[in-house]
Amino acid sequence: MSLSLHWTCKKFDELSTSELYAIMKLRSEVFVVEQNCVYLDADDKDSDSYHLCGVMDNNQLVAYTRLMPPGSSYPDASIGRVVTATAYRKEGYGKILMQESIRRCFELFDTPSITIGAQQYLLKFYSELGFHKKGDSYLEDGIPHIKMTLIK
Repeated sequence: MSLSLHWTCKKFDELSTSELYAIMKLRSEVFVVEQNCVYLDADDKDSDSYHLCGVMDNNQLVAYTRLMPPGSSYPDASIGRVVTATAYRKEGYGKILMQESIRRCFELFDTPSITIGAQQYLLKFYSELGFHKKGDSYLEDGIPHIKMTLIK
């Protein structure tokens, strides 16, 4: 792809209506429709989080994560709702998204570590980014997950 990603990182109240719509649409397309998982995506954590968006030159939202402060999901900071648009997968955007998310999370929250609840089939992906498995797998919304931590 010749298009390049442009990053924005905003608190919930800084998002425009159009940005919020694009985020919620992408999250629903992947987490609800593609993964066939009926769950409440609006979990009251968005308002306390930063929203990292990777947008193409054509204004399309391609990659997104939610960066949560310490105490929101875990005692330390967390990265969640990690998603890459279907049409842009297998091109390395997921890795770029996570590298940017990790960098921003450490910068925003001055935290010694980041904890995530990773879908278990992505264990290798997150391990290659430096995350280490903590504990046993568990079901979240019917999908096997594993808690993982990255130490600065």
